[in-house]
Amino acid sequence: MTPLLLIAPLPPADAAGEYDWAQAGDDGIALRDQGRALLALLPSGSEVTLGIPSAALSWHRVTLPKGSMGSASKLRAVLDGLLEEHLLDDPEALHFALEPDAKAGAPVWVAACNRIWLRSIVQGLEAAGRRVVRIVPEFAPQAADGPPLLQITGEPEAPQLTVCDADGVVSLPLAGAGLALSGSLPLDTAVITTEPAVAEAAERLLERRVPIVKAPQRWLNAARTPWELAQFDLAATGRARAGKKFASVLQTLRYAPEWRAARWGVVVLLLTQVIGLNAWAWKERGALESKRQAAKTILTQTFPSVKIVIDPQLQMTREVAALQQAVGDVAATDFEPMVGALATNLPLGRTPSAVDYTNGQLRLRGLGLQPSEVSQITGAMAPRGYNVRTEGDLLLVQAETTPR
Repeated sequence: MTPLLLIAPLPPADAAGEYDWAQAGDDGIALRDQGRALLALLPSGSEVTLGIPSAALSWHRVTLPKGSMGSASKLRAVLDGLLEEHLLDDPEALHFALEPDAKAGAPVWVAACNRIWLRSIVQGLEAAGRRVVRIVPEFAPQAADGPPLLQITGEPEAPQLTVCDADGVVSLPLAGAGLALSGSLPLDTAVITTEPAVAEAAERLLERRVPIVKAPQRWLNAARTPWELAQFDLAATGRARAGKKFASVLQTLRYAPEWRAARWGVVVLLLTQVIGLNAWAWKERGALESKRQAAKTILTQTFPSVKIVIDPQLQMTREVAALQQAVGDVAATDFEPMVGALATNLPLGRTPSAVDYTNGQLRLRGLGLQPSEVSQITGAMAPRGYNVRTEGDLLLVQAETTPR
């Protein structure tokens, strides 16, 4: 679920007062729900995106000198000096935020707002258990290669026209602006939208049909831009900034329309892999089952007396051993072949003081073998199908249950 979007109330509203809020659906784009409520009565959700109204922001264009972005404190001091003559308030009383991917030596946009007011809103939300993960502006300047945005908002008695383009953000009364629209605004290339309450006035002055976008949906669209106002003292650590940057990128990859084809491609790739793995596993299970059936068939055809097959290999070994005993032949578990195999691998001069053979296990005592000699005997006997180990001064030899 996407974070809850809250619209910061303008002063003198209290931080614990009422907030307009909006929440997107699972696609992160379409409006799912919206309303207005006191902070304590807002919908559940520990993470929020805070929207800053246009009336609380001012925009300034500056060129950062080389080396000014080495540290946050140095950059802040540079901004104070560059903007001092362009501000009505003391720079120390303002919060600044640079445009995304700002670089020294090139013109950049700087957003400014009242620092005390913004900090009080953020602290009030976090004190209520609402962690602010992003701070976004209602309107922001557009890229030079992008179309201008003309957004008509407000109430029927006082509609406002906000123009967002490469020259910044300008808001003015719609009635006054309508007199100069035809000559100063690029209506043919601009993206124009209006809120329902002022749609009639917008269409009358522009003399055209204007797409209607509700304010909550417009705020959700603003939250999908790369702008991030939580900078300097509001971005406490580099880790916090990196986390917000990662969250923003993840949000874009998950919900942005331009990444829809890539998301579907990933889904198709995963489904293909799952289907392929299941098909391969089914084929392997079939092959294994065929081998099991073949082993059962061989056992029952060779030894018709076996009616119930549980472990074909073990049962085959036992039946072969029983058959050898019945015809007087010797098996690997018999005393003679076991002693013969061991005798050829014992060190010269080593004679046991006692020999015992019981149930396929040969025990020899008194050989006095060294660990290296035991290892040598074990290695030599293993290819012939015998396990060799020691218990104190006993040397134990036993045929493997499963033949090699």
